[in-house]
Amino acid sequence: LKKKKKKKTEINNKLDVILQEIIKENCPHILEQGGKIEIERVHRTPSILNPQKTTPRNVIAKFKSFQEKEKILQEAKKRSFRYKGAPIRITHDLAANTLRDHKAWNTIFRKARKLGLQPRINYPAKLTIYFQGKVWAFNKIEDFQAFAKKRPELSGKYDIQAQKARET
Repeated sequence: LKKKKKKKTEINNKLDVILQEIIKENCPHILEQGGKIEIERVHRTPSILNPQKTTPRNVIAKFKSFQEKEKILQEAKKRSFRYKGAPIRITHDLAANTLRDHKAWNTIFRKARKLGLQPRINYPAKLTIYFQGKVWAFNKIEDFQAFAKKRPELSGKYDIQAQKARET
């Protein structure tokens, strides 16, 4: 048991070093005077590797300073991060139900992007579009559907029943 715990600690220390390298490489101006961001804990998820998945597992980090975390997330929104030349994504670790709600907007989001509506999904799961010079925000898909039905430019392009049939 001690050996297993020691191995996990070593892996987490390596993840800590990798995360420090990513921050140093992509946003060195955020680093403290000591040259390090304080990380409370870091781990991979899921804990067991699935050999059938080709993508690497997610790394979840908890920072000691909320301000540093926010600065890093803001930088990640401005431009793409890289680690040893490979692109990586930095995002908030959202609750499972929030992620599910985000996913529900996917079809509408893609169509809105094709139509040039500049869609955004804001936290927790709110769709914002730019339409006819105004910003419109929707908390529910049904609200967006009602909005789209009233607009001849959008009417018929967003059919919730067809969308649900495709998702099942």
